[in-house]
Amino acid sequence: MPRIRTAAVAVIAATLLLAGCGSTAAPDSAPAASGGASSDAFPVTIDHAFGETVIESKPERVATVSWGNQEAALALGVVPVGMPAVTWGDDDGNGILPWVEDKLAELGGETPVLFDEAEGIDFEAVADTRPDVILAAYSGMTQEDYDTLSKIAPVVAYPDIAWGTSWQDLTIINGTALGLKDEAEALVGDLTDHLDELTAAYPDIAGKTTLFSSFDATDLSQIGFYSTADPRPLFLEDLGLSPAATVAEQSQGTDQFWIVNSTEEIERFSDLQVLVTYGDDTTLAAMQADPLLSRIPAVASGSVVVLPSSNAPLAAAANPSPLSIADPLTSEYVDLIGAAAATATP
Repeated sequence: MPRIRTAAVAVIAATLLLAGCGSTAAPDSAPAASGGASSDAFPVTIDHAFGETVIESKPERVATVSWGNQEAALALGVVPVGMPAVTWGDDDGNGILPWVEDKLAELGGETPVLFDEAEGIDFEAVADTRPDVILAAYSGMTQEDYDTLSKIAPVVAYPDIAWGTSWQDLTIINGTALGLKDEAEALVGDLTDHLDELTAAYPDIAGKTTLFSSFDATDLSQIGFYSTADPRPLFLEDLGLSPAATVAEQSQGTDQFWIVNSTEEIERFSDLQVLVTYGDDTTLAAMQADPLLSRIPAVASGSVVVLPSSNAPLAAAANPSPLSIADPLTSEYVDLIGAAAATATP
C-alpha cells in the first residue's frame, strides 16, 4: 500500500500557477473522460472524512489517486486523464493491471497519464492533467493531502477510515461523483450476483472463520492481520466466510487496517479455520513447522491460501475492485478458498 507524500505548499502553489498557464498542460494524447452521465445529475454533494465536496457540473476530465479508484471510473465507461501507475500486481512492468488494460482496450481509450506514487501522491503530475474532479474514495490521504488536492479540483475522499472503503462503496461513491450513481449501483448488484455464482460451487465456504494475513517465513514471532475495516477481509465476508472471533474483537473501535499480535498469544486464534496470507512457496511449511503457529487449526489442517507476495495479479485481485471481480483471477481466488474450506477443521 502506498505511503502518502506531502508536498510543500509553496511548491504546489507554483505548480497550480503553471498548470493554469498551459506550459505544463497535459499532453494532447491524454484522453478526456467519456461516459453516459447526464448533466441533470448535477450538482452532487459527496460527504467524506474531511467534510463534503460539491461537484457543480459533469466532470469532463477525471483524475484518480491511490488504489482502485480508476477502476470505478473505467467500469462505468469513463477513461481518466490520469491515474496511478501500479507497481504491485503488475506482471509486465507497464504500470497497469491486466484487467485495467483489458478495459482500456474495450473502451478504445488511450493510456491515461500514469502518476508515480512510489513515495505517495504526486501533486504536480495530478495538477498537470487539469482534472475537473479527483477520485480518491479508497485512499489513505491526510487532511493536508486533501487540502492540497482541493486546490487542483474537487476531491472525492474516503467516507470514514483511511484505506477502509469497501469495493461496493468505492464504486458507488466514485460513480456518484461522475453522475452515474444508478449505473454504479447496478454494477455492484451485477458483481454481487457474479460472486454468488462463483461461491455456489463451494458450499464448504459458508460460515468458515477466516483471517487475512501477510507472513514472513523468516520471522514467525508475530501474527499480523488486516482488520475488518480493510477491503480484503471484507471481501472474504462477501464470499461467505466470517472473521475469526479475535479478528472481529480487535477490529472494533480501531481505525487501523493492520493489527499485530505476538505468537505467544496464539490461543486467540484457536477458532481460525481458513487462513489467507501473502507469502511464497515456503510459507505454509514454515508455519506448520513452527511450534506455536502450528497450533492454529487452519495451519494444522493445511487450510491456508498462500497468495504470491511478488508482483502477481492474483495477489492484487484479493484486494477487490469493480474490474478485478469480473476477471478470471477472482474465480481462481475463489477456487483456492473453496479448496481450503473443504479441508478445514469443523
